[in-house]
Amino acid sequence: MKKVLMYVLAITAISSSASAQKLDAAQVPTAVKTAFTKQYPGVNAKWEKEKGKYEAGFKQQNGLDMSVLYESNGTMVESEVDIKVADLPAKVLNYVKEYYKGKKIKEGAKITKADGTVNYEAEVDGKDLIFDAGGEFIKEVKD
Repeated sequence: MKKVLMYVLAITAISSSASAQKLDAAQVPTAVKTAFTKQYPGVNAKWEKEKGKYEAGFKQQNGLDMSVLYESNGTMVESEVDIKVADLPAKVLNYVKEYYKGKKIKEGAKITKADGTVNYEAEVDGKDLIFDAGGEFIKEVKD
């Protein structure tokens, strides 16, 4: 019984460390908070740490969810804005219809990398499908 309990605790610890970790603003490096405040003055964010990077999540004035990902030195990696599924490129919608027959797109997002590269994300069946700006499929990422 003790072995089973130890396995359960170990699995729980591993799985919780793999997912995003919520942070208090005091735990976010000053360089990250400064970069965020400069880019989004007056915006209050909820902070998470994921894979060594810091993510600020907030609602835009238009009510859409947005997040911005930073390196610990304050360098922006990418921003992500939720968009309506209907606003995804037609090629994305057609790809999902063809390769995920009968499945619905749960959420859509527009991702802008620090260098200006745009990707689109469609969440389907617990997976994130990533597409380039023209709607060409790039990869599938499991949540």
